Amino acid sequence: MVLVYHALNETYVASQLSPLQYFVLWWSQTVYNALVIVGVPLFIILSGALLLPRSKVNEPIRVFFKKRLARIGLAFGFWSAIYLAWSYFIDGKSLTFSSVAQMLLSKGVYYQFWFIYLIVGLYLITPILRVLVAHADRKILRYLLLLWFIAVGVIPLFQLITGLGIDTNLFLFGGYIGYFILGVYLMGVDVETKVLKRLLAVGVVWTIVGAYLMAYPFHFDNQFFFFFDTLSVNVIIASVATYMLLSKHPRDWPGNNHPKFSRLIRAISANTLPIFFLHVIILEAVNRGYFLLFKISLTNMSFLGFNLTLSFLNPIVEIPLAAAVTLFICLGLILLMKKVPVLNKLIG
Repeated sequence: MVLVYHALNETYVASQLSPLQYFVLWWSQTVYNALVIVGVPLFIILSGALLLPRSKVNEPIRVFFKKRLARIGLAFGFWSAIYLAWSYFIDGKSLTFSSVAQMLLSKGVYYQFWFIYLIVGLYLITPILRVLVAHADRKILRYLLLLWFIAVGVIPLFQLITGLGIDTNLFLFGGYIGYFILGVYLMGVDVETKVLKRLLAVGVVWTIVGAYLMAYPFHFDNQFFFFFDTLSVNVIIASVATYMLLSKHPRDWPGNNHPKFSRLIRAISANTLPIFFLHVIILEAVNRGYFLLFKISLTNMSFLGFNLTLSFLNPIVEIPLAAAVTLFICLGLILLMKKVPVLNKLIG
């Protein structure tokens, strides 16, 4: 979902597109976005399910952070250096000590790194939340989740509709913490599959219709991404429904009847962190045509003789194809890198 989300964000100058091209591009990006925007919430919910169960409450804080540092720390440093080099040599960005320090202190050296800062923030409060989850009644957790839902979802929607402001200090329980706690809370919740499918449909359609209304009838250009916010009511509904639907699948999916596919899924699953770090470079290289296979030229490089962009393919096909090509190139490169003794410890 993250790869598709980044693949659909390829930008074009509207004046260079025909009305039909712009129409197809806009709707392709909007629909795909509505389908994959739940990717980040899903990861946070899953993280909560794995890190917040009561059985983990006695894990020493030092042990917990040592595990997280070993998993993320070295990889973050290594890939930050790689992306700084990419920014300097490929993007031509001027880098100074001050600018690099500012990037490292804010949201990272490239746009996908913000997610690592989010995860680290959740890790920092995990020991506290473990105590809360271990000793709190489910009614307390439900109360916290209700406060969070009102703060991050209902109040912004109310302000959008009415134009009235509400002092957000009334509801201090915000951010992504709610998704994190949802992970452990939903383990005790069972909802019929047909109900979840309807909720998912409501969330997705709500997102698409909301984006359309912002862009066209109302022309709220500054609010266009309101319904694509991962903390909006519609995305929360779609995220919870998707997570609960996926949790109903057997844990050994796809099972022993599909050994090759099962090995592929396991290989991807074991390398999600390095794929996450690497994929933006590969996606940009695919879109720019930097892969030299058939055409060898320092000024006009192509992947399989073409660039995966709107100028070559309809975006309905180009967006998922670019994401799929990026995924398998990433996986292949990472599996090769893991055969190198030093790199296998650095890439994640």
